[in-house]
Amino acid sequence: MSFNTSIMSKDTKHSHRELELLDALHRLGGSARSSEVAKTLDVSEETVRRTIKALSKTGVLERMYGGAHLTGPRDAPGFMRRIAKHSSQKRDIALSVADHVHDGMTLFLDVGSTTAFVAQRLRDRFRLTIVTNSIGVAQALANHNGNHVHLLGGEMQADERGTFGFVTEQQCRRYAYDLAILSTDALSATHGFLNLNASEANLASVVASASSQVLVALDHHKFDQSAPHCCLLPRAVNMIVTDQLPRANLAKAIDAWGIQIHLAAGDDHAVKN
Repeated sequence: MSFNTSIMSKDTKHSHRELELLDALHRLGGSARSSEVAKTLDVSEETVRRTIKALSKTGVLERMYGGAHLTGPRDAPGFMRRIAKHSSQKRDIALSVADHVHDGMTLFLDVGSTTAFVAQRLRDRFRLTIVTNSIGVAQALANHNGNHVHLLGGEMQADERGTFGFVTEQQCRRYAYDLAILSTDALSATHGFLNLNASEANLASVVASASSQVLVALDHHKFDQSAPHCCLLPRAVNMIVTDQLPRANLAKAIDAWGIQIHLAAGDDHAVKN
């Protein structure tokens, strides 16, 4: 299904425009001038001012002269809380991920908070074919630089701002991806890549089977952590982009799986080529 900005969940507390603005403020460090937000979202400053005014009434942000600042991540939707967590590391990771994307590629991007930062970095690329189950990714890249953006159908999960389930997985199989850019909730030397959400785990497996290359973007806080659902077979993953090298036990497992590690901030180190 092609991207349609009218899609939204009835359970979502805020409109899509409001969610976009909250997302932008989180990525800009929690506060910003209206002009900066307008540039990030590619909308007019008047639109930003109206949206800020509406959001200020809900208490998730406060207006200040020329802009706004967030009142605290606890008041924001779940996805917004995640995107605010370790945001500086995620920005660095996104910059490094973008180095692996070239004009004209066919990509899959999932609903992860790190992937949201990647989508913003990919606005510098041209003629991409983007397949995604993330509303935010689709909004960031649709109608821009000759891109073709396809938002997968399926059941909406409001807190994830994305679609999941049988329909999503079936539609996902119709594409051949040059590169899949995926996130994960945990990485364990014993169990590999793990997700908290079973639907996310299932979709990741389907995407990997249709991809020439699989890149997992994650910050080091997810190393040696646990989650209930196995998502990607380790040997299906080609590279990890992260902000710090893992400790010895996990590094040894990654080496055995044949996965390259690329460190963010332009300082790449391959565990195994």
